[in-house]
Amino acid sequence: MIPDFEVTILGNTSSIPVHGRNHTAQVVRFGQECLLLDCGEGTQIQLRKYKIKSSRITHIFISHLHGDHYLGLVGLLSSYQLSKRKKPLKVFGPKGLDDIITTHFRWSNTQIDYPLEFVETQTDGKHLLLDHPRFQVLSFPLVHRLPTTGFLIQEKKGLRNLIKEKLHEKKIPLQAIHEIRQGRDFTDPSGEQYRVEDYAHPLPPLRSYAFCSDTRFEPDLVRFLEGVDLLYHESTFTEADAKRATETFHSTGKQAAEIARISGAKSLLLGHFSSRYGNLDEMLAEAKTIFPGSVLSKEGDTYSIQPHYEPN
Repeated sequence: MIPDFEVTILGNTSSIPVHGRNHTAQVVRFGQECLLLDCGEGTQIQLRKYKIKSSRITHIFISHLHGDHYLGLVGLLSSYQLSKRKKPLKVFGPKGLDDIITTHFRWSNTQIDYPLEFVETQTDGKHLLLDHPRFQVLSFPLVHRLPTTGFLIQEKKGLRNLIKEKLHEKKIPLQAIHEIRQGRDFTDPSGEQYRVEDYAHPLPPLRSYAFCSDTRFEPDLVRFLEGVDLLYHESTFTEADAKRATETFHSTGKQAAEIARISGAKSLLLGHFSSRYGNLDEMLAEAKTIFPGSVLSKEGDTYSIQPHYEPN
């Protein structure tokens, strides 16, 4: 059975929460595992609003130390303490985040009783942060005004599903079944072969999701994003404000679409919208001229990451 792989948008605005939009945060669910990507102000409220249990979150990933991406973290960690959390929590983020959180708790005389671990992220290339049996999370550098990382979540190969009709036709040794489900052919002591392709269904294509929070338009990023199934890329400005995008190390919707196009992404979610735009139709229209699969992210919506099959 293929586990669910999906992302729920909690916030998609930039520095100022206006037009009913909130600061950056999203929950990625893979099977029973829930990951929080960025934790802007109001994240706890959004989690409750969209009926996502914060207690299910096991790992938090912070892209950088601009307030609209992490100022909700202290409150969330404090609420975990008040709710008597016991489950371990690991927070990945840039240098300085550990000091910020520790200083707050020290001066507020707050004692954290649940296991809390900080892991410092790096911006010198691709790094493996989390190696789960079914997926992995990697960081990669973005181009912003201070150290910033994107995150890539990639599915790992699972067990093969056996062809039931084959099992009824012939008694297969348990060791052969074990090896076939692992994707390996098996030869018994008599020399009889049991080939994976004869007894198991093919694995579906592995799925992936990339999160590019804040970054200037940088074509070199595509080496980290090649073939990604769903790409979330910041699109702070429209083309009319492209100069402002460059000055502030942000991207336009059209530039985000260009990254999606040249990386071979299957779908694109636009986000991190500037407060100057109440209506985003122009941004979407500009993006679609480059990448027709562009979509404006919507808070509260959940987007499924589906396998993409290449045509025969």
